[in-house]
Amino acid sequence: MSASHVVDDIYQGCVPALLPFLVAERHYTYAAVSGLTLAATVLSSVAQPAFGWWTDRRPRRWMIPVGMSTAGIGVALSGLSTSYLLTWLAFALSGLGIAAFHPEGARAARQAAGNSTRAMSVFALGGNTGFAIGPLFATPVLLATGVRGTGLLVVPAAVMAVVLVTRLNRVLDGAGGRHRDARLPTGTDDWPLFLRLTAVVMVRSVLFFGLTSFLGLHFIDDLHATKAEAGVALTAFLFAGASGTLLGGWLADRAGKLACVRLGFALAVPALLGLVLATSQPLALVFVVLTGAAVYLPFSVFVMLGQDYLPNRIGTASGVTVGLAVSVGGLASPLLGVLADSASLRVALSALLVLPVLALLLATRLREPAAAPARAPADRTAA
Repeated sequence: MSASHVVDDIYQGCVPALLPFLVAERHYTYAAVSGLTLAATVLSSVAQPAFGWWTDRRPRRWMIPVGMSTAGIGVALSGLSTSYLLTWLAFALSGLGIAAFHPEGARAARQAAGNSTRAMSVFALGGNTGFAIGPLFATPVLLATGVRGTGLLVVPAAVMAVVLVTRLNRVLDGAGGRHRDARLPTGTDDWPLFLRLTAVVMVRSVLFFGLTSFLGLHFIDDLHATKAEAGVALTAFLFAGASGTLLGGWLADRAGKLACVRLGFALAVPALLGLVLATSQPLALVFVVLTGAAVYLPFSVFVMLGQDYLPNRIGTASGVTVGLAVSVGGLASPLLGVLADSASLRVALSALLVLPVLALLLATRLREPAAAPARAPADRTAA
């Protein structure tokens, strides 16, 4: 499941890597760039809870390979036309595929992870690693071919889809269809706490998408970096986030889930301030790493908390915490783009400083989920 999450989220990471190339070749404004970020997230934000509700009625494991493949096809199509509308629609198709993957993927991961936040952090790490690999994978291809080379980016999805179709059921359920024991949360759904958690995830999402949309452009315009150096900065942010995800899972199992969430946002404030104030590339890169680790520290904890708050609606909880609440950040990107166009990228990044403070305040209203005995999954439908 972690391997499939890597491949699926490569295509989320490809989107911010594509943006500087689209600006250079097609002369898009910052607002137009933000619109493409919106396209990659709007369908995902609406569809993931719906997919989650659908899989709560009857698990549909086949959505894992199909969603991942659709995400790859959308990115592959994005550079094949000079039409802004068709490019927007291609990003939207990729977002829809990501929406289909995550709820059922998170259910399968929880089946394997049980109650271990550290184990779930390995699944979350797969997504973070994929997002980090996305720019590293896409940038050399685009440097060599231009944006019309996006068709080559579909290869990982095609290969992983074959692996999933042939191996996923055996890995999760055991040989001969004899299902392995698995632990899923049980108890009473706590909607008030779940909604509070959703608010925290949404604020973190606006922060995350603001950073990934404009970090590379900030290095190019404000710090005079090349496009390749900007890609390195974005990759450093995402790889630091991957490390933060693993650290967060380890910390949550020892100090508690809520302590991990609050620490991440508390550390994000000085790290982001340092990034905004830095005037040299090396110093800015140090704060990029610190910001990435802090922003990602609570990531896997959000998934576990959401499923624990709604133990009878695992798919819905996953669709909201991994999908809707996360994707909402893309909806705010056009506003940041307008601010960047009217003032500067540094001003737009400075505006993000309020977000970790707000998230930290909201997180103080969360409580640990009530302990309940684990249960085996009631239905494991084949891919």
